[in-house]
Amino acid sequence: MIIVKTREEIELMRQSALVVSKTLGMLAKEVKEGVTTNHLDKIAEEFIRDHGALPGFKGLYDCPSTLLCSVNEAVVHGLPTDRPLEDGDIVSIDCGALMNDFYGDHAYTFEIGNVNVETKKLIRVTKESLYVGIRELKVGNRVGDVGYAIQQYCEAEGYGVVRELVGHGLGRKMHEDPEMPNYGKRGRGKKFIEGMVVAIEPMINMGTHKVKQLKDGWTIVTQDGKPSVHFEHDVAIIDGKPEILSTFAYVHEALGISSNKEDEFRQKALVL
Repeated sequence: MIIVKTREEIELMRQSALVVSKTLGMLAKEVKEGVTTNHLDKIAEEFIRDHGALPGFKGLYDCPSTLLCSVNEAVVHGLPTDRPLEDGDIVSIDCGALMNDFYGDHAYTFEIGNVNVETKKLIRVTKESLYVGIRELKVGNRVGDVGYAIQQYCEAEGYGVVRELVGHGLGRKMHEDPEMPNYGKRGRGKKFIEGMVVAIEPMINMGTHKVKQLKDGWTIVTQDGKPSVHFEHDVAIIDGKPEILSTFAYVHEALGISSNKEDEFRQKALVL
């Protein structure tokens, strides 16, 4: 059952999402060659707690870490390690925070040093597919409309769309109804309604869509060992239209990226 949020609850969720956004922005300055994901995990936990929130992942389903850091062929759920990041790596950092009894949860894929042209394209297409999917989150549409849009956009570029892992509803629990696959058929699935909040998160592979889990019980990797990219936003339906609660603006500011992709999904201008 979809749990509808009031306007007041959505604003509380925006605060939770922005704690995550600010954490990712802080990490953007730290993600570089020679840094370990264990170090990133440590400073992320301190940052979240310093901002009056709790790490959303740590302890959830027995997760041992604040961040999930998925490097190169890792799709999602990568546990932090002592392996230093290397030139040419990519790392998807997924982060959650619990604040005001509501969760924020979103992700960004970072480049380390000189990333090859093919992987840069995968990053660009996956990031754009997130907004392609968000445009379909409006009253009257259905879950399949979002999944179809993302799938068609990414498969047209020859990429694999992960099937086993999906986005989800978000609220007082990290995972609520509905599940939000990144594939599907138009007009299928649960209908979108005013006041719902979801995490939309395309997970797109350079090669096959097939994945497998490592022996650590967490890390999901591509079966063919090719790179995978993951981006995620928290989105509410307000006045029938999608409203992004999270933002990549803090990451973009840290990395010197100019982007207006989020503007169409925000009723009020974001003040950093």
